[in-house]
Amino acid sequence: MQNLSLHNIHLLWSGVGLLALLLAISLFSSMQPGVRKLTQKDINAAVLKTLETAVLPSPAVKAYEAIMPSVVRVTGLGKPSKDKAGDEHADRSVGTGVVISDKGIILTNLHVVQGAQTIKLTFADGLESTASVTGMQPENDLAVLQAHKIPDDLMAATLRSTADLAPGDGVVAVGYPFGIGPSASSGVISGLKRSFRSPDGQQIITNLIQF
Repeated sequence: MQNLSLHNIHLLWSGVGLLALLLAISLFSSMQPGVRKLTQKDINAAVLKTLETAVLPSPAVKAYEAIMPSVVRVTGLGKPSKDKAGDEHADRSVGTGVVISDKGIILTNLHVVQGAQTIKLTFADGLESTASVTGMQPENDLAVLQAHKIPDDLMAATLRSTADLAPGDGVVAVGYPFGIGPSASSGVISGLKRSFRSPDGQQIITNLIQF
């Protein structure tokens, strides 16, 4: 009986101590300044200040960063031949391809690879591979390639319909003009459904986007 009474006394003092602690915490909290709830006006002001002070990337920069992992340098090599000095070299043409499937399927211009004995690709991460032509559309100067070796993290480009394009829309071109690149240029669409006749006059390409 005596042990039970001592036990009850200990519980009583523990309860008193807990109540005192809760009271102290309550008094401390009441002495602190209240946290004001954010209003939509506060949020709008913060966003506006960020837009005014932060240097945001241009739309062209964003487009370049988005498409660059899917852009490929395409080189078509012909038969080796010797020049007048006796040096051996291979005829070659250089262009741009875009990855349309992460399985290594690439769309490029037919004139870059047509007649080539060997097709070489250089991916955005520097990996090099040979490729084969698996399809072509001569009337639109298009060829489909299959890479023989692909990067582990190969990204396909996001494609969209061109049905709602209009003159004046902003565009960015990314690729390897004259084999130099990767290069980027930006501008606007100058016209739609344009036609182009090849320099030798033997081929007309239609439904082009001029920019």
